[in-house]
Amino acid sequence: MDFGFSPEQKTLAQAVTRFVERELLPGYHQRDKEKTFPRDVWKKLGELGLIGMGAPVEDGGHGADCVTEGIAAEAVGRGDPNIGVAAFAAAELCAQALLAGSGQAKSDFLAPMLRGDKVPAIAVTEPHCGTDAVAMRAKAVRKGERYLLSGEKSGITLAKAADFFVIFAKTDPAAGAAGVSAFAVPGDSPGLTRQFYEDMGSKTLCRGSIFLDDVEIPEAYRLGKEGKGFRTLMKGFDVSRVYLALLCLGAAVKSVEETIEYTKGRLAFQKPLAQFEGVSFTVVAHAAMLEAVRLLCYKALSLRDHGLPHTKEAAMVKWMGPRFSVDAIRDCLLLHGHYGYTQEYRFEQRLRDVMGLEIADGTAQICKIVAARELFGREWLKEGK
Repeated sequence: MDFGFSPEQKTLAQAVTRFVERELLPGYHQRDKEKTFPRDVWKKLGELGLIGMGAPVEDGGHGADCVTEGIAAEAVGRGDPNIGVAAFAAAELCAQALLAGSGQAKSDFLAPMLRGDKVPAIAVTEPHCGTDAVAMRAKAVRKGERYLLSGEKSGITLAKAADFFVIFAKTDPAAGAAGVSAFAVPGDSPGLTRQFYEDMGSKTLCRGSIFLDDVEIPEAYRLGKEGKGFRTLMKGFDVSRVYLALLCLGAAVKSVEETIEYTKGRLAFQKPLAQFEGVSFTVVAHAAMLEAVRLLCYKALSLRDHGLPHTKEAAMVKWMGPRFSVDAIRDCLLLHGHYGYTQEYRFEQRLRDVMGLEIADGTAQICKIVAARELFGREWLKEGK
């Protein structure tokens, strides 16, 4: 097994890290206060090729493999995991769906998104169902060469900022998962309205709900064949979940590094805090756990790059990455004493932001169910076994 990155990947990591230190980290606090998505930063990400990196070159992407994209996600997480969620989760899931669409859908939505000219949002969750996506009630009714979409979607990342939405709706309500289709919908479509949330964290991502009142779109904006939307979504989750975990790890590892430097210089009883085992052992425990999860993340991405099953690994890191990152950031905050509890440091914001990613793209509970299905086999988890 090869545990190293290629020279090209190392160069990418260094370049993205420099960008993060220069462009993302300094404005992290301010973006939280402004509660708006930074389109200027989004444009810079597009210019660097950090949005939808895996999209084929012929469609405006860079054809990057998943490990390479994971390296970029981890680096971005060190500066602003919220920006990373937009680029490596929302955009990744939208790109997966748009790649199945028509040439018109790609030119109208995919290419501008990859350039950083348009902000995407993916709409799956509804007020009565999140994890159980098959239970969605939003409908898409075909009228000749057009569709009419109706229903409500909730918990949407970038709901306020999005220029377009990738919406999953039922074209055949009686067919279960086989009745779900995907559509690209312009954000200014007549009949589409928005409502915004006041979240605890991730304020830059301005989440909210959208309401669809017979929103009319052309057939060309259907992404793939009717009834194939759910399969596309699940394949997308198998990689976006890993990127989310790496974003969390990036924020946590940055916090650990800052804490190591702080405890070396902060004195108590005439010696540095780092010389107390109660401090150093706590930091070591978190560093070890974060590194273990990180290795599993890259294993999952390597498996995907080689066309091998990776659903189990993706589900595992999705609950482990955010959970252990939250634990690490919390202790880093505490090790800074009352200073760490202020907004002068980044720990409290990271804690709020990363905690939200324990929910995104599948809670710990659903990810454990997914992993259990892969370990035991679906037939052994059916009721009555």
